[in-house]
Amino acid sequence: MLDSRFPVGANLLNLTFTAMEEALPGARWAARFQQMWPAYQRWWLSQGERARPTYAVSRHAISMHMPELLGLYDELAELAGGSDQAARFLSIYSPPPYLAGCSQAVWRGDSPMLVRNYDYHPDAFDGLVLSTAWLGRRVVGLSDCMIGLLDGINEDGLAVSLTFGGRKTVGSGFGIPLVLRYILQTCSTAAEATRVLQRIPCHMAYNVTVLDRAGHYRTVYVGPDRQPVVTNAAATTNHQHKMERTDIARASARSSVEREAFLLERLEQASEPPERFIAAFLRPPLYSLNYDQGFGTLYTAVYRPESCSLELRWPGLNWPLRLNEFREGVQQISYHGQC
Repeated sequence: MLDSRFPVGANLLNLTFTAMEEALPGARWAARFQQMWPAYQRWWLSQGERARPTYAVSRHAISMHMPELLGLYDELAELAGGSDQAARFLSIYSPPPYLAGCSQAVWRGDSPMLVRNYDYHPDAFDGLVLSTAWLGRRVVGLSDCMIGLLDGINEDGLAVSLTFGGRKTVGSGFGIPLVLRYILQTCSTAAEATRVLQRIPCHMAYNVTVLDRAGHYRTVYVGPDRQPVVTNAAATTNHQHKMERTDIARASARSSVEREAFLLERLEQASEPPERFIAAFLRPPLYSLNYDQGFGTLYTAVYRPESCSLELRWPGLNWPLRLNEFREGVQQISYHGQC
């Protein structure tokens, strides 16, 4: 299943990544939202407006599960134009289903780091590295839906990222990018983040890995039909525990198992230097060229809690972005894949 924001077989292999800093929600965030809203609105309405929760239901869900975000949510909804549809969209509550690929792992050396590949289609992606100080806590990460995050790190050195959990079951709950935003705005440690993941309902299956400055990490398997499972898994791809009949298509399932086995083998090589571990994400089987099916690798992210830093990588290109010395910029990325 592909996200309805892009046509099947679209020949779009160029993407602009923008690093933008705006401490508090303001004109720059609003301008970016207006630029992206038509595409997001089409996606949000892809199953019909009545399929989406009302504004009252969406706002109440935030107030119940993430009350610290309620004022921020109201502010962003107003900046987005104050329309009913935009406000409902920004809650990311029970949105349309969407599938992604992704691989992630915690390198447990002297200075632990969280490394991940985000696999998706170039035309269904914010392309925005956003640095903020919302709710008084600095956060930098890859934006999704202009309020959520695909991965990120905060000023306390807590890093978080996600992979799709493989099962297509959909239920009532939040899109996981808003949960990741909430974690980075309100938590300082992996233990605190784990407790959040155990209590907030998610609308699809995801694997969320958190790593803090002390080197503590956890991976939590979440989903709409099962209780969250807290694990010490240092590597995840696109299944939970073991493959099931309800998991993604057979070819993707084989890829998920292969990528997980590859990561686990690398992690067992204790003498492998961190740069070599990162480099493994930039080639098969972790690096995917499957853009025509919406599962090509868009970026590799390296999070180092000790220095509160993020580094984005592509074959032949490294882009360092430190939280404490954030520098705005633009990178033009061309993807040469199967499209």
